[in-house]
Amino acid sequence: MSRATHSTAMTGAIDTTAREHLLRRDGQEDICFALWFPSAGRSRTTALIHKLLLPLPGERNVHGNVSFNPAFLERALAEATACGAGAALLHSHPGGRRWQGMSHDDVNTEMGIAASVFGATSLPLVGLTLAGDGAWSSRFWQRMAPRTYTRFDCATVRVISEELRASFYDRLAPPPGSNAQQTRTVAAWGQEAQKDLARLRVGLIGAGSVGGMVGEALARIGFEDVMVLDFDRVEEHNLDRLVYATRADIGRLKIEVMAEHLSARATAGSWQIEPVLGAVYEEEAFRAALDCDVLFSCVDRPWGRYILNLVAYAHLIPVFDGGISVRMNRLGKISAADWKALTAAPGRQCLQCAGQYDPGLVQMEREGFLDDQAYIQGLPKDHPLKSRENVFAFSMGCGNLQLLQMLAMALAPLDQPNPGTQLYHFVGNSMEEPTFGRCHPECQFPGLIAKGDNCGIDALATKP
Repeated sequence: MSRATHSTAMTGAIDTTAREHLLRRDGQEDICFALWFPSAGRSRTTALIHKLLLPLPGERNVHGNVSFNPAFLERALAEATACGAGAALLHSHPGGRRWQGMSHDDVNTEMGIAASVFGATSLPLVGLTLAGDGAWSSRFWQRMAPRTYTRFDCATVRVISEELRASFYDRLAPPPGSNAQQTRTVAAWGQEAQKDLARLRVGLIGAGSVGGMVGEALARIGFEDVMVLDFDRVEEHNLDRLVYATRADIGRLKIEVMAEHLSARATAGSWQIEPVLGAVYEEEAFRAALDCDVLFSCVDRPWGRYILNLVAYAHLIPVFDGGISVRMNRLGKISAADWKALTAAPGRQCLQCAGQYDPGLVQMEREGFLDDQAYIQGLPKDHPLKSRENVFAFSMGCGNLQLLQMLAMALAPLDQPNPGTQLYHFVGNSMEEPTFGRCHPECQFPGLIAKGDNCGIDALATKP
């Protein structure tokens, strides 16, 4: 799959409202505007559809095809300018299926307003077309020179709700061909589902024990495009839990070792993996994460989880998180070993409200306290920061739950995309009933949905 430079994403709520308006019962085309905010990755810009602007009486004319009046455009540009957003034009092709091309009239309409939109917002016009089967297509109209605007098609349009739905432009994101190495995998959910699943760009944030096991699964399932992000090196005490490392790898960067290991095991015909050196709270690594369609949280520090929580809501990239907790009794015997997995995405409980990190420790980590051994040694013996819980067997169980969270959201088996928060108890050998929590009323993250780079939060590391 070629590395995409443009994409579009929206929540399920936006998608539902747009469909109700654009796919008319009388079969005619319809139109509306929307506001969007940018999410600038390292190599991909995503238009996050934030708010729909439905037509008021007299603002558009439905006549088989559809057209809008100047007052509608003026209202859209005024609203976009007032909140620092871009403007998008949405219309329907009710008889179409899957990704839609553009008619001569479509091109003329969008090109005709591209200059007005850029002049008012300093952002490109984004055009979207909704097919009758619910598939979206999208493009950016980029200013290349005075009075010259060039169309850049998106490779994907993603809808994030309980389910993750993606429309792909086959020319930019060609579907994978059949592959004998994946026969058993494809038999489980079918070739059509495999085509869409394998084209998702997956980010592994953390190349430790859990990240290594999730990566192994992704490579063998047939995913084509994986990014792995970490800053650590393989050490001797890692070898009891890194599935991809051997003694010969001691001292090497984890991301390099893992990339070599997965490339030797990948079943995709056009496999590519990008190792990224850094932490997700650093600018370059953060931007690399924004190039992904989904992210696996395989980190054990609060700052990284806080950043991923922000990404899940502000940038509309689902995050599959997991955590392990182990406790010993006074006799040194294991008294509890639990692992939990959940998905952070709009409409679901965020990682902070789910208790996956302590927000009070985020700023302490930013100021360096969590790397201060004197500070760590002064903490109580049972403090989470002093734990050593990434045991191979437990990490394998946690990684498996995270992977299944992703597969459920992407495949929606029998229309059941949300397994809820899952918690397994090794001591007692039991899985709790899943929970489906919501964020606290005062939680800030639901208020950041689809605001992307305009969310107003600067949570990244600053260079000294």
